[in-house]
Amino acid sequence: MSLGFWRIASDDPGRIAIVDAAGVEHTYGELLATSRALAAGFRERGASRGDVVACVLGNDPRFLATLLAAFESGLYFTPVNVHLAAPEIAYVVEDCEAVAVVDESTFDSLLVPGAAAPPQRSPGIQMMYTSGTTGKPKGVRRRVPEGDPDDVYGALAERTAQGFGVPLDPHTHLVCGPLYHAGPFVGALTTLHVGGTVVLLDKWTPEGFLAAVEQHRIATTQMVPTMFHRLLQLPAEVRERYDVSSLCSVFHTGAPCPVDVKQRIMDWFGPVVYETYGGTESAATIATPKRWLSKPGTVGRAIRGVTIHILDEDGNELPIGETGEIWIDNGGPPPEYFHDPEKTRGATRGRLVTLGDVGFLDEDGCLFLRDRKIDMVISGGVNIYPAEVEAALLADPRVGDVAVIGEPDEDWGERVVAIVETAPGVDASDDLADDLVRSCRDRIAAFKCPRTIRFVDELPRLPNGKVEKRRLR
Repeated sequence: MSLGFWRIASDDPGRIAIVDAAGVEHTYGELLATSRALAAGFRERGASRGDVVACVLGNDPRFLATLLAAFESGLYFTPVNVHLAAPEIAYVVEDCEAVAVVDESTFDSLLVPGAAAPPQRSPGIQMMYTSGTTGKPKGVRRRVPEGDPDDVYGALAERTAQGFGVPLDPHTHLVCGPLYHAGPFVGALTTLHVGGTVVLLDKWTPEGFLAAVEQHRIATTQMVPTMFHRLLQLPAEVRERYDVSSLCSVFHTGAPCPVDVKQRIMDWFGPVVYETYGGTESAATIATPKRWLSKPGTVGRAIRGVTIHILDEDGNELPIGETGEIWIDNGGPPPEYFHDPEKTRGATRGRLVTLGDVGFLDEDGCLFLRDRKIDMVISGGVNIYPAEVEAALLADPRVGDVAVIGEPDEDWGERVVAIVETAPGVDASDDLADDLVRSCRDRIAAFKCPRTIRFVDELPRLPNGKVEKRRLR
């Protein structure tokens, strides 16, 4: 079958491309016409190959139209988090040097109705901004590709689909998170390039997700581990009410997933859960359901063309099984951080790039994550990985969610602190805190367990569901 959105839209314009959050259907032909009208608007404003357009839109068909316009015009596409404050949005728009900004107020004025394909079709590429964990966000920039957009993105979609068990024929894909994040972005784009239908959610809730899967016969979706945990907290009668048998590929990323949580989701959904490790800077690994079930906890093996290296602080390669910083070689030059050569130097070594995570490789080349280097707690000179402590606490049914951080300690340097949301119907108390510490010690070594547990009504989260540990600190 044909691959590549523009080819599919020309051959079958009546096919449904998007079902928006209000349930309105949008065809491939409509999406193609809108994207090309927008591309013409960019050209009228002087945009040419290698320029940047910024998009400040949520989970809306106009977001995907803007993306497709840039990707057929040789432009960098920079999606901007709509939840940022106005000065933060202004910073990204200015920093990326956008020649056009697409948002609620400008979208219609940029359209040139009836426009044909760009006179010189050229594939564009995303320039995503990092979340800014340690400072202002920075754009991750690669070279604009060469070739025909349908060929370039059709081939990329085919490789992605094969890696994640995605059907190479029309199917429905559910967007659970904000499109301006990499995971939802890639899932939606892959679907359109293989001829499927993208179903948009504007707000994710556990039961709302299940209802959408049943209603639209969802085949594929992208999630984060927090969503799995929230689904598993639903009462059994609610979970059993919905048919999820249509799911054939659920891929997750964004944070380490506790083994118990993922196993229970597999027991429910079936062996359809894929995991990917990587980031804005580079894709790295895929764990198929079969591989994960044979090696619980792995994030998989390196994808085709990628090599994983585990290095110590001096850049020396570590032996199999030893934990160190994870470095990725994707077979070509690493990306650069736009306008930040110092950050680029700190995150690259020749062709290698790091996301700041630590982990180890086993004898079969499977990668296991420990945690983010910046999140690691060093207590009494010993490295403690918060993800391991969080997994131990999440195994207790009284814990709704948890984040583990380090706090300064005069004797130990840092002490382990757990910030806990209790499960529905569970009251926070000093007795519960003491009991959770004892429960934790049954699962992991005592020196890793929290010395302090604090309770909160709700953990602060980024829009993609990840806990915002910087705010907790």
